[in-house]
Amino acid sequence: MDARVFNKAKLPSRHVTEGPARAPHRSYYYAMGLTERQIHQPFVGVASCWNEAAPCNIALMRQAQAVKKGVAAAGGTPREFCTITVTDGIAMGHQGMKSSLVSREVIADSVELTMRGHCYDALVGLAGCDKSLPGMMMAMVRLNVPSIFIYGGSILPGHFRGKPVTVQDVFEAVGRHSVGGISDDDLAELEQVACPSAGACGAQFTANTMATVSEAIGLALPYSAGAPAPYEIRDRFCMTAGEMVMELVARQIRPRDIVTRKALENAATVVAASGGSTNAALHLPAIAHEAGIGFDLFDVAEIFRRTPYIADLKPGGRYVAKDMFEIGGIPLLMKTLLDHGFLHGDCMTVTGRTIAENLASVRWNDEQDVVRPADKPLSPTGGVVCLRGNLAPDGAIVKVAGMDEDSLEFAGPARCFDSEEACFEAVTNRAYEEGDVLVIRYEGPRGGPGMREMLATTAALYGQGMGDKVALITDGRFSGATRGLCIGHVGPEAAVGGPIALLRDGDIIEIDAVAGRLDVRLSEAEMARRRAVWTPRETDYGSGALWKYAQTVGPARGGAVTHPGAFEEKHCYADQ
Repeated sequence: MDARVFNKAKLPSRHVTEGPARAPHRSYYYAMGLTERQIHQPFVGVASCWNEAAPCNIALMRQAQAVKKGVAAAGGTPREFCTITVTDGIAMGHQGMKSSLVSREVIADSVELTMRGHCYDALVGLAGCDKSLPGMMMAMVRLNVPSIFIYGGSILPGHFRGKPVTVQDVFEAVGRHSVGGISDDDLAELEQVACPSAGACGAQFTANTMATVSEAIGLALPYSAGAPAPYEIRDRFCMTAGEMVMELVARQIRPRDIVTRKALENAATVVAASGGSTNAALHLPAIAHEAGIGFDLFDVAEIFRRTPYIADLKPGGRYVAKDMFEIGGIPLLMKTLLDHGFLHGDCMTVTGRTIAENLASVRWNDEQDVVRPADKPLSPTGGVVCLRGNLAPDGAIVKVAGMDEDSLEFAGPARCFDSEEACFEAVTNRAYEEGDVLVIRYEGPRGGPGMREMLATTAALYGQGMGDKVALITDGRFSGATRGLCIGHVGPEAAVGGPIALLRDGDIIEIDAVAGRLDVRLSEAEMARRRAVWTPRETDYGSGALWKYAQTVGPARGGAVTHPGAFEEKHCYADQ
């Protein structure tokens, strides 16, 4: 990029670098080795979710150094900082999972506070695990300074006795182990080979789903979200992102110029087309909220309903993120959707060009079967379906990618559990019957608090060979790795007296993922009688971050957000 002279008169960093009154502030920058020229250049926050909690995040600090080189090469002054991550794979199956969704808000809030407190002019955000991706994108849209998102990349698949495996196979092996289907030694061998590199879970679970969203919504550079974490090309993407964010500063192209209603529809389209995680129906409304755009669960579901499912990715399909990157990446998926009228091509992106312009040179690859042409899909509607009925007036959601059509309808008696642990214990002990509908409640955003994922339970069911013989509904969430007739986000949640709180063992629950229905065979009069005697449960947490979250969090339908968003914004940080 050509060297530029930036005028800081309208940039936030003028408040800490310009004029005689800021001499004390500049003295701090000199103390860190900055030159006079660097102090008077635009300041770019380089935020990463690096930590040593899991392989998802372990490469982010190294990638951040490449971003900083790009910023410096293009005439900016990079300022690196880290925020938290709660990694779902480690938090799964115990009380730690209550911290996961809460961490999305803490990530967005902490990036906002760091940027505001130090008056940075632009942001490059690096994230690697499920909630850190939407959290970082939420911060970008909230702040509305020129921003580029970087995904840390996916993990490489492991190999177990000649077959490719992912962490999903390990979770399901726990279920097989509980019924004697796999030995201690086999399980120990599998766990040691399933995750052979840095990177987030390799299939189209939540991290890769939201990485796909980052390109489709326009906040990430084309191809950057698909490259696995160990691939050296990631450094080139990171360097380029650092350079390109300076171009965005010069042209004042901001996230809210990019994240429009049409861009959100594009994002929902790629989620459905790729058989992505149901969690996207929680995160897209939250990102929209930061832009002041009404885009809730039902808006997402309408896009899902009309979008073909075309990417044969795990957990419902055969391939992982590495495979899709190597046959053409997310742009290949987007190109066929655009060519067949499923994407808005006129949306602006961080390249400074539109989606259509970015994809103009992408050519279809006939030598692969990872992604189908959009006119020859795996199924004519998206891999995720929204349900509604007297059991879920505010909606619910289920991933149907890879399921047989005759598995999409189910009716059976409820088996009610007031926590994930209670249900997992019953599953472990096989204290349930074929045909049951397992109900896990009081695990919603407010009731958990924190809206836990239920992968440990659903994977155990599959490992026992019962994944297609029972159904499961919850006001909590499911991992992107969950498969089978597992329905999450049931709203209103039990903690606020939603219908799921009124269920009793033996009530007949009817699920129809074709018609989009979730009902219980109870009259309104009976529901009213039960509601009259229902009493709220006290949360398990009376202090700390989880208590604070429970006081402010809204319903899953709107993204489980904790503040009014741009709808009530008095002024935008970028314009201060």
